[in-house]
Amino acid sequence: MRTVIIGLLIPFVGTAAGAACVFLLKKELKAGVQRALTGFAAGVMVAASIWSLIVPAIEQSAAKGRWAFLPAFIGF
Repeated sequence: MRTVIIGLLIPFVGTAAGAACVFLLKKELKAGVQRALTGFAAGVMVAASIWSLIVPAIEQSAAKGRWAFLPAFIGF
């Protein structure tokens, strides 16, 4: 039970700290820094979607034929 609580608290604390940074620094960041952070976040989300969604979908459809990857590829 303790392991579950710790496992839930770690992402919660990280998310809360990130949200606190947004609220505390929203008027003090320069435009270039904001663009860099937005680009980093976009890259993380693209990587997450590829490795967590697209690649497993392609692997699961591999047995269905040569062009079975196409729906996952088009969806991306």
